[in-house]
Amino acid sequence: MPEARKGSRSSGAGTRRPSSAASARVGSDRSSTERRCAIYTRKSSEEGLDQDFNSLQAQREACEAYIASQRQEGWRLIPNEYDDGGFSGGSMERPGLKRLLADVEAGRIDIVVVYKVDRLTRSLADFAKIVEIFDARGASFVSVTQSFNTTTSMGRLTLNVLLSFAQFEREVTAERIRDKIAASKRKGMFMGGPVPLGYRVENRKLLTIPEEAETIRTIFRTYLATRSTILAARELDRLGIRTRPRALRDGRQKGGIPFAFGSLQALLRNRVYLGEIIHKGEWFPGEHEAILDRETFEAVQLCLEQGRASETRSSHRMQSLLTGRIFDSEGNRMAPSHTNKRGVRYRYYISRALLEGRRAEAGRPSRIRAEEIEPW
Repeated sequence: MPEARKGSRSSGAGTRRPSSAASARVGSDRSSTERRCAIYTRKSSEEGLDQDFNSLQAQREACEAYIASQRQEGWRLIPNEYDDGGFSGGSMERPGLKRLLADVEAGRIDIVVVYKVDRLTRSLADFAKIVEIFDARGASFVSVTQSFNTTTSMGRLTLNVLLSFAQFEREVTAERIRDKIAASKRKGMFMGGPVPLGYRVENRKLLTIPEEAETIRTIFRTYLATRSTILAARELDRLGIRTRPRALRDGRQKGGIPFAFGSLQALLRNRVYLGEIIHKGEWFPGEHEAILDRETFEAVQLCLEQGRASETRSSHRMQSLLTGRIFDSEGNRMAPSHTNKRGVRYRYYISRALLEGRRAEAGRPSRIRAEEIEPW
């Protein structure tokens, strides 16, 4: 009987022994379910970091123990360390966090493990950004002391609740910013945007530049003398007066050119020169000094309105002096057109091919501003 039992065990063992191919499949399955884990630790102050055993090491030990408890799920700790000692959780400008996110984006990490959620960040808005990066690479997030684990359905539900609050926080913050800007403008503060010719900005306040302020007065006097935007622009060009040059974000320069019809009209209508600030179409008394007296400004507005009424009464043929006389490089006739923006009429000559939807047949130029080509 003992021998029979021994033979039976031997026979059973023989039937359970996998072939070499089966062993390879088992090994392959194990590697395919392996989850590469990274530990992130953070401490706001540098106090105690020089001790033999500090807060960062305590966080790491707790995370390592948690990862070890999940070994049967294929969790494996990678050797890279992501520690930020002496960095606030209110900012994402942390070297350890940047390296962690870079490795997540590179696909080197499957699970990020922290001691507490606030070790990763204290900002819901930043937390939402971090989770977006994790989701894009299929990475999960685990907090070992708060039962927060996005590898489970309950963890993902908790995450969605937190992200909803993060979205709420962003919207409330945006509303507060909009309300603050509106309140500041109603008090007459300059809250950004292109700085008008004649001023510079200092501590959110427009300060006059004496030389440019005199240029503004010259522009208004010139318009009152000519009572024509075109003739005024011509005279300003002769005097060497140009629009304000400014640098764009991409490094290119804009402005520093002679005044055209549109830019001159916009300047002449700008009530900032009366010491006012605009917000959503409404003007409020500003903190800055006015460059013009109200009498001069109102006289210019009256002339502009009279000129606009006269232009409306004029025939289309009289306005477009080159109708039927100019063509693009492909021989298409240039037809007159116009657009109105904020009460200002801008006239153009446009290739007939472009107007008729035959863009590929249009030559150069296919569109040109009337004041750039019409006789002065």
